[in-house]
Amino acid sequence: MNSAPRFDPFPPSSQTNVLSQAARSALRKAARDEEAGTAPISASIDILRDAGLMLEDGAASPLRTAHALMQIGAANLSVGRLWEGHVNALRLMRLYGSPAQAEHAKQVIKDGGLLGVWGANGGTPTTAEYGVLQGEKIFASGLGTVTHALITLNSGAQVQLALIDVTDPKRGDATQWDMLGMRATASGTYDFSGLPLGEDALIGAPGDYLKEPHFIGGVWRIAALQAGAAAGLIDAAASTLRDMDRLEAEAQLARLMQVLMRVWAGMALVERAGQANVGDHEEETIVSTSIAARLYTEEVALDTIKAVEQSLGLRHFTASSETGRMARDLSVYLRQAARDAFLQRAAGQALSSEKATWGVFG
Repeated sequence: MNSAPRFDPFPPSSQTNVLSQAARSALRKAARDEEAGTAPISASIDILRDAGLMLEDGAASPLRTAHALMQIGAANLSVGRLWEGHVNALRLMRLYGSPAQAEHAKQVIKDGGLLGVWGANGGTPTTAEYGVLQGEKIFASGLGTVTHALITLNSGAQVQLALIDVTDPKRGDATQWDMLGMRATASGTYDFSGLPLGEDALIGAPGDYLKEPHFIGGVWRIAALQAGAAAGLIDAAASTLRDMDRLEAEAQLARLMQVLMRVWAGMALVERAGQANVGDHEEETIVSTSIAARLYTEEVALDTIKAVEQSLGLRHFTASSETGRMARDLSVYLRQAARDAFLQRAAGQALSSEKATWGVFG
């Protein structure tokens, strides 16, 4: 058996190294039991807490946040999904909350809390009337792990954000999450009916949540996870092939290297999209660059899954296959909404003039 070391897309000497190799290995090792429900995903969140990542919101150093998302996505995509939601929630609190509300969120985190953003309504949309909540959220990621969720009230252009304690286990139902992948996220339903809503729970003004460049302009974080997860899948496939003494075949090397080069290109595009949020760029440029990163890394990740399936054959589809589990998670995570609308919006900006087409040189 070939005992060569695993390919590491984030070598120790690289400035992209945010998480230690030990932390990444621990996240990767925990993923199987987290999917099976025999280990709590909260233990992996604690690894990120120990690494000092829980007060990051992607604004102070988007490049560092992007690299962290890539590394976490490569090791454990479900953990990455929860951390990205936490980063997003903290960013929204700092953007639209009062100083006291932002400080409250910071204290929640210091006390061991985890934030989330829950926007998808169930059969009864989440509303507030006379200081009482009604309705439920679906696809609420992190049931039992997220302690405070930023939820959307009402719908349309005047949607309102509110920060709600979601630690009541009787209100959450993870059995509703019947997806084939991302099972460790426990993304079920949560019933808010009857909960009191104080004025201090309302974050920002109606419509703030949908403001750009922070709404669609923030999907570069999703792109970072997609790129990282694709790199991690290639890593796992290469390791399996090495152990089988099959990696040296020219067809295998060519197949995996073709997608790996594109993953690297996707990572560079993610970095560019994150950096676009720093400085004085036009709003639509920030949004379209973020969309481009999101769509490109989706395409590359889909091709990565196909390449790994072709390289490993039936071994990839066994119940115990690490690459099979990783591909299931990635396939589900990639299915974000509004793909065609995103592409049209980005094209409308990038192709609107000769200057915008390249958008690199001034």
